[in-house]
Amino acid sequence: MTIRVRFAPSPTGRLHVGNIRAALVNWLFARQQGGTFILRIDDTDSERSTPDYEAGIRNDLTWLGLNWDETFSQSDRFDRYREVVDTLKAQGRLYPCYETPDELEIKRKIQLSRGLPPVYDRAALSLTADEIAAFEAEGRKPHWRFKLDLPATVAWTDLIRGDVSFDLSSVSDPILIRADGSFLYTLPSVIDDVDMGITHIVRGEDHVTNSAVQVQIFEAVGGKAPDMAHFALLTGKGGEGLSKRHGAMAIADYRDEVGLEPLAILAMLARIGTSQNVEAVANIQALVDSFDFSCFSRGAAKFDPDELAAINTKIVHGLDYAAVSDRLPEGVDAAFWEAVRPNLNTVGEIQDWVKVVFGPVTPVIEEADYIAEALDALPAGDLTADSWSVWTGTLKAQTGRKGRALFMPLRQALTGQSHGPDMASILPLIGRARAVARLSGKAE
Repeated sequence: MTIRVRFAPSPTGRLHVGNIRAALVNWLFARQQGGTFILRIDDTDSERSTPDYEAGIRNDLTWLGLNWDETFSQSDRFDRYREVVDTLKAQGRLYPCYETPDELEIKRKIQLSRGLPPVYDRAALSLTADEIAAFEAEGRKPHWRFKLDLPATVAWTDLIRGDVSFDLSSVSDPILIRADGSFLYTLPSVIDDVDMGITHIVRGEDHVTNSAVQVQIFEAVGGKAPDMAHFALLTGKGGEGLSKRHGAMAIADYRDEVGLEPLAILAMLARIGTSQNVEAVANIQALVDSFDFSCFSRGAAKFDPDELAAINTKIVHGLDYAAVSDRLPEGVDAAFWEAVRPNLNTVGEIQDWVKVVFGPVTPVIEEADYIAEALDALPAGDLTADSWSVWTGTLKAQTGRKGRALFMPLRQALTGQSHGPDMASILPLIGRARAVARLSGKAE
């Protein structure tokens, strides 16, 4: 069997870490098994779906390296969905209901007050032709429910949760078509999964009930429910709901505002909520090779932005010049990159050190006499990787200074900073002319 999975975002907003985790788990499984990863655009909500959001989805996946093998949009398949709807109506599996939202809410409250589960009572199945005509005369349009075959218990062996059993009598017949004629997610999704030969549905545990209900819908449209895997949802590091404050930012913001590496995001989302170590990896193939459903935990997957930032820093520190050269400012060569890389949390932070090297920098000079002596002792000629040790060695011998008292005034005068890359590497980048100017107290 060739594995076929899908990621099905709605183009009604931007992708966030929860969306990407769903895409990533499907993608890793498909790549490890030599299968097919399908991008399905769930754009049946014509009022909220936009081309810009769809373009954003594709751009985010491409930036992360989650390439798809096939893609299609649900908006191109309405004729197919209507064909199946006509069949289900003819079979009596779809039936019209005329209750308003307020009427349904009243029924729900009455059931709850009696200690009963708030399950739809199927009153619409008993409507007479005259009652239906009266509703139609009022201008009411029906919504359509799928008639579950009851009593029934749906069971499957989930690739993450193990044996799952669900009593369908505890849920209402699901609404598949709204009163305005638009489709809810459930029916088009099932039809697509059957038509596209989806073998595995991999998604969050909040869909377990949907999965149980969809089993009968799969059978009603002439298909068979795929194998399933339901992973725990993301929470904040303290177990709180994931909000923007706790990391639920759009992926585009992590890229454009925070400046994270795509591999950092993938490395974290692939391993949180599993028994595997969350750590920086060399490449995405390492995540493919280690992917294993048996490692997923039933407990919440805790997303910590600070942990993500730490992973990103480790990845940046491992990037060679060739991997980032097309993203670096003009004038930054391999020597420059290697000198400042240990002090970067993101690649974008190199802009700060471009300014330190090329200026203008306002020197910080608190010990003018020492800096004047240092200027006189600066080695002649072009400054090299050896110049710093020669220079500080001379000053140590002349002044008796050592440690911080020897080094810090020089760093502050040359860079205007109290911390930064190793001065032996940064001094040649600054160069003799700028070094002389800064040691003379000039902004250069």
